[in-house]
Amino acid sequence: MNILGIETSCDETSAAVVQDGSRILSNVVSSQIDVHRPYGGVVPELASRNHLQLIDEVIRQALDGHDFDAVAATYGPGLASSLLIGLNTGKGIAFATGKPFIAINHMEAHLYSPVMDAPDELPMVSLIVSGGHTILVYATGIGQHRILGQTIDDAAGEAFDKVAKLLKLGYPGGPEIDRLAKGGNPSAIPFPRSMMDSYDFSFSGLKTSVLYFLRRSDLPVANLSGAATGRSLLQDICASFQEAVVDVLVSKTIRAAEECRVRTVSASGGVSINSRFRERLAEECKERGLRLLLAPAALCTDNAAMIAALAFHKLPSDFSVDVAPSIGLGVAA
Repeated sequence: MNILGIETSCDETSAAVVQDGSRILSNVVSSQIDVHRPYGGVVPELASRNHLQLIDEVIRQALDGHDFDAVAATYGPGLASSLLIGLNTGKGIAFATGKPFIAINHMEAHLYSPVMDAPDELPMVSLIVSGGHTILVYATGIGQHRILGQTIDDAAGEAFDKVAKLLKLGYPGGPEIDRLAKGGNPSAIPFPRSMMDSYDFSFSGLKTSVLYFLRRSDLPVANLSGAATGRSLLQDICASFQEAVVDVLVSKTIRAAEECRVRTVSASGGVSINSRFRERLAEECKERGLRLLLAPAALCTDNAAMIAALAFHKLPSDFSVDVAPSIGLGVAA
């Protein structure tokens, strides 16, 4: 069975065709990074306008040479004006073709993206870590999961972008911090690790700590990457900040796996591409004999393939848009 998936929850316009929940026949993603970069973040008005301009062509490219038996689209969480574009387009295509329509929760799709080819690996403890969400989940089967903890303020990806903005590194900030951190000392600056006794996450204090460090150093941000000593300081700040985030993410994920007595750990979402996060999580899992499943990089950022893949498993029972999702992974903005 081929399912056409549509994803427009934020600033990527994406359409994909996935066969039987695992074989990706097409996955077209049109990014708006260049549109939003001058503003240092996503502007909802611009995002929705670009979705309107792009969605027909993106879907056409995804369907090139492929038929479909059902349509799936993201219904939340995300930017309301962006979600409406993909959701209504998907419903319209389903109505016009007489095909079933499946509404998919964006975070649930991220949750199961690492097990598209290995559903037998459940139960597992999974970390969903992205620009807008940081959620730790215990999953026993597809559609059967329980949230252990989630962010109470800034998500990890949001913290990366805000710290990058403080350091004038541009947008998106995560990849640039990752790159600079490779040349820095992760122990140079003792940035805080918050809420370590809980499965919930808080990164706002860490972000503020970086701000206060910059103020105390009394060195203009513009000079951090100037001379050799300045360049080293910038790298140390990036490495120390990144290590603080990774410490929190990895330690809580491993502790949850041990307490839930699972043998499989997974991670997904845009921040899970971070090289230090992947390195640390792999090391900790290997040390404890845990199987680690990481979503491929192409499925970590927003994409329609994960939407179509999850829809395959929901097809027999879910043909309509839920007014309020019951799975507990967030609601539409």
